[in-house]
Amino acid sequence: MPELVDVKPLILWRAYVPRWSYLPLSGEGAARFGGRWNPVGIPTIYAARELSTAWAEYNQGFVQHPALIAQLQLKGAHLIDATDPKVLRQWSLDESIHQSEWRSDLDNSAVPSTHVAYQRFVEAGIDGVIYPSFMSPGGSCVALWRWNDAGGPILSIVDPDGRLPMSPASWREF
Repeated sequence: MPELVDVKPLILWRAYVPRWSYLPLSGEGAARFGGRWNPVGIPTIYAARELSTAWAEYNQGFVQHPALIAQLQLKGAHLIDATDPKVLRQWSLDESIHQSEWRSDLDNSAVPSTHVAYQRFVEAGIDGVIYPSFMSPGGSCVALWRWNDAGGPILSIVDPDGRLPMSPASWREF
């Protein structure tokens, strides 16, 4: 099956809750609640290929919540480009997967089509998927299921001045 292996670093943008500023590469929020491309219990990094898309996806069209936006670099990932209809057909999928009502499916005890695709991709050794943004037409996102483990892709945070905190000590309790 066709896949992308990035030759040069793929630049991604991640908007996330400032409280977790010291954990920019954690996928635990997605693991706790599940997401469009991951079932509950599976750590997943959700990021965008454009800064504006990261912001739009984070806020989901609702109230503009405070966010920390970080630039990431991804190297060596095996990604499925689900924005390409030809790639979707090769995986026996169609573009309707991008309109998956995954939250509604979960609420109705159904398995979302994106979770079925996730399982197939993981079984094939795929690290993540590129998919069109739901909240930012023309933008694209990446869901990454594997990073920074032996033999896997390398995901790093761009923080040249070391401004991100290393622990939760920078946050005070109210």
